[in-house]
Amino acid sequence: MGSTSQTRALKNYRKRLYLRGMARFEVLGLDSDRELIRSLARKLADNSPEATAIRASMRQVSSQPLKKGGILAALRRSPLVGADLNLTRPRIDGRKVEL
Repeated sequence: MGSTSQTRALKNYRKRLYLRGMARFEVLGLDSDRELIRSLARKLADNSPEATAIRASMRQVSSQPLKKGGILAALRRSPLVGADLNLTRPRIDGRKVEL
């Protein structure tokens, strides 16, 4: 059974991408970031000096090890440290529900 022309065209297209050093892959992210990721992928595919700079900055961000206590350190740097805030809430009984 032979392959359809559409299957052959897709196979040839992916072979041309491979020969150019390109690879297809899937990522998961927020729907609102779709265009951002696509535009970033387009810029990286150019292999221009700008793409090299983007790669360098992304490697720097992704290679930073996660430190334990990062959230606590961020809260301690907050401008609200030392502020006299009253964070207590009044006790209110729940509403009556008819079943």
